[in-house]
Amino acid sequence: MKTKEQIHLPGGNSQLNYALENIDFIGKTILVIGAGSELAAKLFLNNGASKVELIVEDYDSLLNSKILLDDIESLNPKMMDFEITDFNKNTFDIVYAQASISGSKRNRIIKEIKRIIKNDGILIVGEIVKLEKLVPQFVQDMFGDSDLDPLFTDDIKNYYFQRGWDVQEIIDHSAILNEYYSTNLERLNKSLKELSDNEKSYYKKLINQISHQSKAYLRQGADRFIGFFTLKAFLNDR
Repeated sequence: MKTKEQIHLPGGNSQLNYALENIDFIGKTILVIGAGSELAAKLFLNNGASKVELIVEDYDSLLNSKILLDDIESLNPKMMDFEITDFNKNTFDIVYAQASISGSKRNRIIKEIKRIIKNDGILIVGEIVKLEKLVPQFVQDMFGDSDLDPLFTDDIKNYYFQRGWDVQEIIDHSAILNEYYSTNLERLNKSLKELSDNEKSYYKKLINQISHQSKAYLRQGADRFIGFFTLKAFLNDR
């Protein structure tokens, strides 16, 4: 069942609704990876999952997740390194990650997911991707500023296959990125009106990063080089 609530991540509701419509969550144990994924964790629980874990990487994200999920007693977000979690082997039936593993640690995170997912477990992963093999320097700078290491679209299936995953489906949600970056810019402009001078100074690096990346995508042509793909894959080889 689709949701009308909005998840503010690359891929937006497209990836989340794909999962809700194509995965049976009833009785399953699920891991959700990444800040901003609180809605996904909540909806998986509402759709019959027996247990849902949500992990984030930093303290600010942890506090925010706890506030957003405060009314759901069975959801207790945890702070962990995605590549070295505290979970036991073969714990999860499903792992869901939306724009949270496309960085320089991807290889180690995928290795850790293989450790903690059950045999024949399902991975739903949203990846920031390169639409061209070679991208301009200003796009490469965007990736570097966000610690992103995007795969080229033609390489993504083979990347997961070489690491023991049977990729069942790849969906192109690149068109949704326009909405994501537009919303980022709108939220930033609204926040700037509300922040004090001291707060603007404190968050200067983040403010500049959001502004630069959003404008580069929306106005400078980065949309020709940056995409977003969702993969559904089964573990078939540890």
